[in-house]
Amino acid sequence: MGEISVTKLLVIVVLVVLLFGTKKLGSMGADLGAALKGFKKAMNDDKSGESDADFLNEKKAHDDIKDAGTKSNQN
Repeated sequence: MGEISVTKLLVIVVLVVLLFGTKKLGSMGADLGAALKGFKKAMNDDKSGESDADFLNEKKAHDDIKDAGTKSNQN
C-alpha cells in the first residue's frame, strides 16, 4: 500500500500535465533550473570567499610574527 508503482507514478504525471499544461510545466522547469544554477553559483562564491579570508588571516599572522621579530632585534 505504501509503495509507489510505475502505474501510480504515470497517473500522477498525467494529472500534473493535465492540471498545469505543458507550457506552464516548461516555464516552471526553466525557473527551477535557473534557481538551482544561482544557488550553486552562490555556494561556490561563498566557498572562495572563505578561502580568501583564510589566506588573509594567515598572511596577517605571518606579518605579526615578522614584526615581533624585528622589534625584539631592535631592542
